[in-house]
Amino acid sequence: MRITSTSCICPVLVCLCFVQRCYGAAHHGSIKVTRNQTKHVEGETEVHHRPKRGWVWNQFFVLEEHMGPDPQYVGKLHSNSDKGDGSVKYILTGEGAGTIFIIDDTTGDIHSTKSLDREQKTHYVLHAQAIDRRTNKPLEPESEFIIKVQDINDNAPKFTDGPYIVTVPEMSEMGTSVLQVTATDADDPTYGNSARVVYSILQGQPYFSVDPKTGVIRTALHNMDREAREHYSVVIQAKDMAGQVGGLSGSTTVNITLTDVNDNPPRFPQKHYQLYVPESAQVGSAVGKIKANDADTGSNADMKYTIINGDGSGVFSISTDKETREGILSLKKPLNYEKKKSYTLNIEGANTHLDFRFSHLGPFKDVTMLKIIVGDVDEPPLFTMPSYVMEVYENSKIGTAVGTVTAQDPDAANSLVRYFIDHNTEEDRYFTIDASTGTIKTAKIFDREETPWYNITVAASEIDNPELVSHVPVGVRILDVNDNPPELAREYDVVVCENAKPGQVIQTITATDKDYSANGARFHFSLDEGLSLNPNFTLRDNEDNTASILTRRRRYSRTTQDIYYLPVLISDGGVPPLSSSSTLTIRVCACERDGRVRTCHSEAFLSSAGLSTGALIAILLCVVILLAIVVLFITLRRSKKEPLIISEEDVRENVVTYDDEGGGEEDTEAFDITALRNPSAAEELKYRRDVRPEVKPVPRHHPSSSLDSIDVQEFIKQRLAEADLDPSVPPYDSLQTYAYEGHRSEAGSISSLDSATTHSDQDYNYLGDWGPEFKKLAELYGEIESERTT
Repeated sequence: MRITSTSCICPVLVCLCFVQRCYGAAHHGSIKVTRNQTKHVEGETEVHHRPKRGWVWNQFFVLEEHMGPDPQYVGKLHSNSDKGDGSVKYILTGEGAGTIFIIDDTTGDIHSTKSLDREQKTHYVLHAQAIDRRTNKPLEPESEFIIKVQDINDNAPKFTDGPYIVTVPEMSEMGTSVLQVTATDADDPTYGNSARVVYSILQGQPYFSVDPKTGVIRTALHNMDREAREHYSVVIQAKDMAGQVGGLSGSTTVNITLTDVNDNPPRFPQKHYQLYVPESAQVGSAVGKIKANDADTGSNADMKYTIINGDGSGVFSISTDKETREGILSLKKPLNYEKKKSYTLNIEGANTHLDFRFSHLGPFKDVTMLKIIVGDVDEPPLFTMPSYVMEVYENSKIGTAVGTVTAQDPDAANSLVRYFIDHNTEEDRYFTIDASTGTIKTAKIFDREETPWYNITVAASEIDNPELVSHVPVGVRILDVNDNPPELAREYDVVVCENAKPGQVIQTITATDKDYSANGARFHFSLDEGLSLNPNFTLRDNEDNTASILTRRRRYSRTTQDIYYLPVLISDGGVPPLSSSSTLTIRVCACERDGRVRTCHSEAFLSSAGLSTGALIAILLCVVILLAIVVLFITLRRSKKEPLIISEEDVRENVVTYDDEGGGEEDTEAFDITALRNPSAAEELKYRRDVRPEVKPVPRHHPSSSLDSIDVQEFIKQRLAEADLDPSVPPYDSLQTYAYEGHRSEAGSISSLDSATTHSDQDYNYLGDWGPEFKKLAELYGEIESERTT
């Protein structure tokens, strides 16, 4: 199959096309590609001939942006099997086949029907095939070839990042790099000069230049001054075709701003200034402004103002306003026209941020002279002191002189001054002042303990000009006199323990005095001398403004006396001395061995046995429950039927209890046991009075001699058996009481009937160590032992 192309643009392609066409004309205008053929001849063996293959060129070119009226011819396909009789059919498949590229199936001519853009698609891959039109069988293997879109210069260079904004310091050296710009061209960079860009400057000369190959922009002048011109607009052009005629171009704008450097020193517009300041100007106030000009900006224009010399350097000060860069002149001391009428200052303004590259342009500071004229003003009277402090004793009579204030007219006229008190507060009404002399007097009687200090304001004005008023504060201190007696510092709760010893300190008391410490710092304590000697307590003055209360005897009893009263006399050290009497209340309390108070009330004895609050509540609940049971029992008893016969002599209804333990069988004084052995009492018949007995009981007789000799225990057993067998007793349990204690104990009698007559050498102090359960017993026996010892 032969592929023929007529799109020969470059010289090499023209030569190739010329060779191709000449060679194709010699062979029916085509390049043939044959396949192996086998020829059969009768009587001859099969011979294989190597086919002669033509030159294959499998790439076509088509020019982009074709605008002609007819389809653009691309090339021709031809098979060696094509005899020109139309029996061969050419088929084209692949990218764009049938839409962009069409083929004449008889001649094999390929045409492009659309205008192509290389920047969208650079080449197309297609497949060609020749088949027999009659049999539809392929005559050639399928061949692949490429149709390449040939570039033309149809895209201008573009600056994708423009416009640009850039800065460069002023006074930069010539050739300082500013910015590099880059333009892109969508044309084919490998073919011709369509994408070869060259840069040039259209606007911005002679200040800047651009490198034609790299696009680097540089400064083109020395010492470009920002103060002369700050902003520049530079236009850069990029042109393809290496800048030749007919090339396409694009441009961009570069906005260049010169940044400031400190290359300009500050300068005062004038070398001499004059300022008027009235003498009434307040100290610390701003009285004027001055400014030095600096052509620089930002921190390069910052400066500091100072007073370098002059006779007013001690009266005035200068500071710098960072916002306005002005020097603010302030007053340090008050002005007085009568003393000095003018001042001279030398003021310097200097940059604070220096650039040593430009030090040769300096110095970066400037000096000017300022003359200050003091203006005369009619001033109010001036007090001789900024404030006054005066003193007066309390209880002084009304009209007592406190002190004197003095003011003068500072002007040359020296006008007379009138004094008065500003009645702005209530305190100002407690004093009066002489309008001519300025003497202050009291208008009430003062009590230092109520108010120790008064603050008033005295005003002075000129008689000729009452509107000019000056004020001065006056403090009046009220001095103390000894007019308050001392008294106890607080209410004391004094407690003495029952087991206290003589000479024991039970309380330390202090005193206080409303007067000043000079009249009440030393207190003296004593007992009232008008009373008889106190046998229970005494007082000791500790000579340090305190006193101690001491006991004078051993042991105190709450049951005997639970409260004592002790009058105490207290006197101060003032002139004249004052004294007062106070009474201390001393309570008697039960204490632990270490002195801790256990209780001070008799009703609290139960808690001293170690019962807690919870235990007391439990006991109370039990008592309430028992009372409820008793009430219920009485209610049930009353609801029962009363007996037919009620006799007060019925011994079964009466139980008599005697709380006497006795002294055993040997203790005949406590109980007479012969009552059990009384024959008449023993043999007396007792009948039930409410029921008639069916069987009369048999009387029992015992000789008296047998009763005297019988054992008591045996006697009781007999009586118990008789009671169980007696048919006349009630048919319910009854109480049989016999005062029988049993046999004698080997330990002897524990009766306390005669214990008081004997003296024991037993030491009961160990009972105090047995715990709270034995504290009451330890107190009782300890007290008895103490009384015996006494």
